[in-house]
Amino acid sequence: MDCVNYQHQELANGRWKEMPLALQMGNVGSEVSRALKWKGKNKERSMKAVNRALELLDLSLISACEQKEAGRLREICRGREVLCDYFYGENLYHSTPENLMKYYNQFALLRGKNPIP
Repeated sequence: MDCVNYQHQELANGRWKEMPLALQMGNVGSEVSRALKWKGKNKERSMKAVNRALELLDLSLISACEQKEAGRLREICRGREVLCDYFYGENLYHSTPENLMKYYNQFALLRGKNPIP
């Protein structure tokens, strides 16, 4: 991972892989929330948050590939696809800020039931 300049360098260096999926997706959800907050108000801030969310999803994809977890890989890929479609594409999935946050909030709720040790 040395050849890529990550925004979240500490996470890219291995800490991300140690986190449970719910915590990873909760962190992605925080960036998605920021992107939605700034969408229509400040495009630059919105897109920076989207790019950070995509970076975190990419780190999750790398982790899922290394651990050979097909179910996790499919879930993360689908989430990335929907996010890209909403912010960069034609919104073919008819996503809304509400249903995007409903999806990511489920991970935050799940994480709340299982606090970090």
